[in-house]
Amino acid sequence: MSQSPGEEGGLSQAAPTVSVQDLQENPSHPSASRNAPGEKVSPMMDEASPSSTSSFEMLDMDSVPPPYQLVQPHWFFCRRADDNTSWLPFSREDSEKLENAYATVGEEEVVVAVDGERYDVRVRERMRYAVYWEQAPSEVRRCTWFYKGDKDTRFMPYPEDFSSSLEDAYMIAVTLDEWKRKLDFPSGETVILHNPKLIMQYQPMGLQDEWVSSPSEQTRPRTVKRGVENISAEIPDGEPEKVDHLVFMVHGIGPACDLRFRSIIQCVNDFRSASLSLLGSHYKRSQQEGKVGRVEFLPVNWHSALHGDATGVDEDIQRITLPSISRLRHFTNDTLLDLFFYNSPTYCQTIVDTVSSEVNRLHALFKQRHPEFTGAISVVGHSLGSLILFDLLTNQKTGSGEANREEVSCDEPCPLTCDALEQMLIRLDLQDYLATLQRENLDLESLALCQDGDLKDLGIPLGPRKKILNYIRRKRVQAECKAGTVLLAPGLQAPPQDSLPSDHHGNQSSEMPPHQSQFHRAQSVTSAVDYEYFDVGIGQVSIVYPQLAFQPQTFFAFGSPIGMFLTVRGLKHIDPNYTFPTCKSFYNIYHPYDPVAYRIEPMIVSEVDLEPMLIPHHKGRKRMHLELKESLTRMSTDLKNNVLGSLRTAWQSFSRLPVAALPPVEERETTRETTIERNLQETQGVCEEAESSVLTEETEEREIKVGMLNGGRRIDYVLQEKPIESFNEYLFAIQSHLCYWESEDTALLLLKEIYDKLGVAFEQPQQ
Repeated sequence: MSQSPGEEGGLSQAAPTVSVQDLQENPSHPSASRNAPGEKVSPMMDEASPSSTSSFEMLDMDSVPPPYQLVQPHWFFCRRADDNTSWLPFSREDSEKLENAYATVGEEEVVVAVDGERYDVRVRERMRYAVYWEQAPSEVRRCTWFYKGDKDTRFMPYPEDFSSSLEDAYMIAVTLDEWKRKLDFPSGETVILHNPKLIMQYQPMGLQDEWVSSPSEQTRPRTVKRGVENISAEIPDGEPEKVDHLVFMVHGIGPACDLRFRSIIQCVNDFRSASLSLLGSHYKRSQQEGKVGRVEFLPVNWHSALHGDATGVDEDIQRITLPSISRLRHFTNDTLLDLFFYNSPTYCQTIVDTVSSEVNRLHALFKQRHPEFTGAISVVGHSLGSLILFDLLTNQKTGSGEANREEVSCDEPCPLTCDALEQMLIRLDLQDYLATLQRENLDLESLALCQDGDLKDLGIPLGPRKKILNYIRRKRVQAECKAGTVLLAPGLQAPPQDSLPSDHHGNQSSEMPPHQSQFHRAQSVTSAVDYEYFDVGIGQVSIVYPQLAFQPQTFFAFGSPIGMFLTVRGLKHIDPNYTFPTCKSFYNIYHPYDPVAYRIEPMIVSEVDLEPMLIPHHKGRKRMHLELKESLTRMSTDLKNNVLGSLRTAWQSFSRLPVAALPPVEERETTRETTIERNLQETQGVCEEAESSVLTEETEEREIKVGMLNGGRRIDYVLQEKPIESFNEYLFAIQSHLCYWESEDTALLLLKEIYDKLGVAFEQPQQ
């Protein structure tokens, strides 16, 4: 465990040693019996010079010295980011587990699971390894002594051997009640023990003059503290062992997920921390009763697989990229091009395969480490990740119908036998691979039975493999469509020709009733693509969608462009009866200023203009500026109604007949009574109409159903913008698309949906 002086306070790893003469002069030296063979012991201890200690004599040490007590160690791990090194403490539970393992460690390595079993610590090696994702291992320390300089924001731990030397010197000083001692280390550092509460460290200067005699004249001292209880360290609370629910979170375009250019791992860590805090505040009673454990969130990273060496796409793009504005072009190639990659049949297959395989891998690994887990599983997608999950969930298989589909696809003869293999390869501009296929005695019928792995074993690269498989799939789908045996995803089938409505002449009409099609498509006037015969059924590129190893309970979309992509693919309307084959709940969550987010409900209920559901603030009320805005709107409406009512009354008074033209008294009284009755009837009628309209609106609001995509419940949920964001929505547009990872309101909505289905009551904390 080598540490540079800059990172570890200028202290070398080699601990100083005590001389034999020093041990002979101090026969009561406790460290002689305390240190095991091979351990490094205390440095030289001398009386500190008066000039170096006179300014530190602030505490009265005439009182009886306290007896020596062993220091309580606490375990820390190192985090390095952008040339910045920080040491963070483990939770008290994890630190106790590590200390117990340290006490029993022998020659064999001991592995301790920490941080909700997302990391493993090898105690003997002093390293921490990530379990679910790729991350560089980080150093772990058993910490007892800490230091902080003038420019440091927090205390940093000393290396373990250096801390052991300090502890030996401290034990001597406490036992013998001898303070104002100076410890000189071979590397030049000097530590002075003035009293139990005042210990300072001085670093050597590169060039020292002869007249510099005291450490205080050399450099600014560092404050030294013993034990984690004497420093202002924020020790995190431990996580409950019981996992109630598992959530997989898929990121969007690019490797960074927020404005701080953090990875999906760091953003999911923040979201997990927010959910733990909300569980402690909004489900406190249930936690105390043992009804609530925690929700585990695991990141799903697909960007590295797409832009890795396996595909070689980055090298291909770099060869054709212009040299000007290199930073902007690099950002475009690394981030924005993911949208185009997903619309490419070749790379779309890579993205979908990566997401599904990574989710299944994480699921299997989680079940292996948590064999007692029996909870449900949900998925979350942000930006493009939500579209990937939408397409993946749309094409999951359930029931016997899908089994029949596989049997039809496998048992029926392939429709490609009418063409020659050579003609197909020439058509695809892949004639160079004809000899490779003929060497294995492959014809079109046997080639149609091959999968991607079979062609890969033959040495065919990824691009040609995708072309061949896509061509075979297209031919098969066209043949099945002509035969009337095409089977699309559940709920996405095209209606048979005999089910189309007929007119009074017996001719089939081209109009399609809403209940006969799950997705209604706008007619394209610029393309001859027939979306009805895509084997996906929703206008997506033709690829093979893998199956998940579980059935998700809920699908949450953050800042999702699903509605826009479906519209661009030619989908005009989603049938209210459509549901995902394996997922029965769907939430579309977005910020009102998110430029990438689109709504879903207008594609299901187009005849009613529904406002999205407002997500409550996690503190239990609307934001103040929104309440003020609603109050002003209500006041202006009331004022407008009062002014119009006054004008109407004044106009009626002006429109009365003049006095000279009035009829006789009897007729006048009759006319007056008639007018009063008429006005009362009109007023009563207006009130009744207003009341009936309000009741009608409330009834319609209650009776409106937005389809079965979310089990008949609302789908679109909008966050409340912050007061500063309401001043300029353009200024915070990009930030609004990346705000979900740190949004407590979003995390609370997920927790409410999860625990409502578990029958756990929600508690609003008292303000």
